[in-house]
Order: sequence, then C-alpha cells, then structure tokens
Amino acid sequence: MGVRTHDRVKVTYKESTLVCWVDTTNTFISPGNIGVFRNVADELDLETGVTVNVDISPPPISSDYVKKKMDGKTLTKEEIYAIVNDIVNGNLTQLEIAAFAIAEKYLGMTLEETEYLTRAIADTGEKITFDEPVFDKHSIGGVPGNKVTLLVVPIVAAAGLLIPKTSSRAITSPSGTADTMEVLAPVEIEASELKRIATKTRGAIVWGGALNIAPADDLIIQVEYPLSLDPHSQIMASIYAKKLAVGANFLVLDIPVGPGTKMPTMEAGRKFAREFVALGERLGIEVECGITYGGQPVGHAIGPALEAKEALMALMGKGPNSLIEKSTALAGILLEMGGVAQRGLGKDMAKEILFSGKALKKMREIIAEQGGDPNVKPDDLPIGDKSVTIPAPADGYIASVNNTIIKKIARIAGAPVDKGAGVLLYGKVGYKVKRGDPLFTIYAEKEAKLSAAHTLAITNPPITVEGMLLQRISSIS
Repeated sequence: MGVRTHDRVKVTYKESTLVCWVDTTNTFISPGNIGVFRNVADELDLETGVTVNVDISPPPISSDYVKKKMDGKTLTKEEIYAIVNDIVNGNLTQLEIAAFAIAEKYLGMTLEETEYLTRAIADTGEKITFDEPVFDKHSIGGVPGNKVTLLVVPIVAAAGLLIPKTSSRAITSPSGTADTMEVLAPVEIEASELKRIATKTRGAIVWGGALNIAPADDLIIQVEYPLSLDPHSQIMASIYAKKLAVGANFLVLDIPVGPGTKMPTMEAGRKFAREFVALGERLGIEVECGITYGGQPVGHAIGPALEAKEALMALMGKGPNSLIEKSTALAGILLEMGGVAQRGLGKDMAKEILFSGKALKKMREIIAEQGGDPNVKPDDLPIGDKSVTIPAPADGYIASVNNTIIKKIARIAGAPVDKGAGVLLYGKVGYKVKRGDPLFTIYAEKEAKLSAAHTLAITNPPITVEGMLLQRISSIS
C-alpha cells in the first residue's frame, strides 16, 4: 500500500471503521497480517484471525489548520471547531495535537480564538444542567501542595450553595485535585451520578475526564503532560469549557503568583486575571480572580496521600495556617458572590464554618456519597513506605523554598501515579533551624524512585538556609 510510519489508514470490520496510525515492522508481524493495539481491538470488536479491510485515509483538513496556527496566523471559528472535533474523533495524531499545543504556547491566541476554543471543547462533550445557580472554584495551578479545593468545596456546600466541582488530574504538578481527592473517595463518576451527589450534598469533587465533559481537553492534556506544556490560552479554555459543561454561573479563580509558578510576577498575574475576566464576560460567567501568594508550597505536604491527609487535618482545625488562610479567603469570595455573606465578610463566615466542624461534616457526606469511607482519619491514609529525610546543613533561617525543584523531587519519587509518594516539609521561609534538624522527608513506594529523588534533592537543594554554602567552584589542575 506504500504506507509509512505515522500515515493514516482506515481499518474496517463488519460495520465499524476506525482511523488508525501506522507503525511498521520487518519481524513482529508476518506478511498479509496486521497487528492492532488492544484499544483498537476493543473498539472494533476484533479477535485474532479475523479479516479486516484496510484503506488509505488522507489527512483531515484540520491538519492544515494546525499548520496555519504554527505559521502564527489567526484561526476562524470553523477552523478551531474542526481541530477540536478531529481531536475528539481521533483523526489527528498526537504529534499534530502536540504541534497545536506548542503553537498555542509560543505563538499565542487572540481572545476571540480562545473563546471559540473554549466553546468547541465544551460543545464536543456532555453537559450537565442544574435548576439553580452553580458555583465553582478553580486554580491555574503551578504551586505544589495546593489542596485548597478540598476545603473550599465543603465550606461553600455547608453554606447551602451548590458547588459540583470537576477537577483535573496533574499535568505538571505532583498532584492534581482529582488525584488528591481519589485518596479519599472514587472520582471517576458518571454525569448522572454527579448530579445526584451534588443535589443531595450540595457539593462534589470529581475527575472531569470520567464525565465525558470537554473530552478534547483531556486528550490535549495527555499530550501536554510529557512535554510539561500549559499554554495560557489552553489554561483558560480548559477551565471555562468544564465550567460551561456543568452550567457554572459564578466562578472564583485562584492565580498563584511568585517564583516557580505559572505567573512569576504580580504584573503577569494581573494581566492574566484581566484576560480571564474578559473571557468570562464573553461566555456569560460571573468571575472574580484572587491573586494569591505562590512563592512556596501551600501547607507542608506535596503528593496525593500526603495532601489528602493534610486537608483532612485542616478540616479538623489542625492544618497549617497558609492552607486555612488561602482556603477561607477563596471560599469567602464565593459566599459573597452567592449573597450568603456581606461584601468583605465572606472570609469570616468561611472560617466560622470551618472551625465549627460544619465543613468537616459536609466533607464526610461528600466522601460517603462518592463511595469513600466517611469515617476516614488522617492516619488511615497510606504513605509510601520508602523514605529519606534531608537535614539542615547549617544553623540559620530558611531563606527560600524552590517550588520547581520541590515539584521535580515529588514527581521523580512517583507522584501523582504512586499515591503515597511525595515530599513533607518541616519548615518554610522564616523558620529557624539548627544544623542536623530535619528539613523535609521524601516518600516513595519504590526504592529506585526514592533513590533518584534523593539524588536530585542532594544535587539541587530545594530549601536554602541562610548562611549555607550553595556551591564550590575551583580551578582544575
């Protein structure tokens, strides 16, 4: 047939047809036969030995639109919809999806293009409708340990507002909200079940990818993940598409700012906030952005199980102050937007709900309805049984905590795939330490991953203690 690796072919069996990407071999498959991956076999209901028809499949027109974007040109609504539809229908290769994401990252998109991308992603999946106002919270991410949603949702739900939170798994971080919540309860919930749970408890925290809402977004994320890509236009489209899909009317957006975050400066954070609010107006969603401090991790725990444990402790009133302050501030904005708290008094109301135990009770209701153990305690959560603790190299004060290196250490240790992997900090900026005091512990489920993470931590210390020797440079004789 003259096909080469990465060419497209249509494989047909009985009445079903699927576009597939070609790989070739001189040894593994004998002449006259083709091999298919399990997902293809399942999709076409194939068994070994059956006869299939194989035809050349020309590239879809959307591949030309991807190239157009790579040339830095503006795409029309029809072109963007064609790209998104072909991503969902499997007509674009991962290489082409990656090219589109890279073009977004380095060439950018206009606000109009981003609106079309948002609507296209939302329109190609299921939508859930509620008969009342829907509230939502989201973070653009970038800060390790940001388990804020696990406090915001039960606080807001306990106040009577409806907050069916759909969350993503990690892209570049050691744990996404869905990864952390999955330690406490199943997050792969069907749309009808999400509606039932949220209506009954007023809240839910589920993985958006299991709902078939905005499926294109998850397919794009799969490509972005190994490349550590997160284009601003895709961030906005990803967030808003999922909010449109669940009928969100009010949204608070957390924009962490600081070294190692997606917004390194206040000006960058403000610029993104203005763009985000402008897009919200075009989409009919009332938005308020909260620019938050992101110069170091939120709380002390980084990694799914460690973060779930810390969130539970915070709901019990025992968590770190940075986590409680940020969570109640963001929840307070939603309480004000919902009219249950006066302007400027939302944070006080959020704290009252948290410290009274109402948020914990609500979270246990949500966990139970999602199929988890409502009586779970922080110590019940399994942490990786392989660990190593890094001591302070000198007396002094902690001068900095590097978000980027902390994230790398946690990911190399196995997070978020290995739920028990991660990093636990014993001190943050301003803490006084003595030589030999524990700075942080790395947890892993596999010895090889712990060793690799330990090596990175030694060669690239994520925590700087005032007065410590940072590096030695000498002449080589």
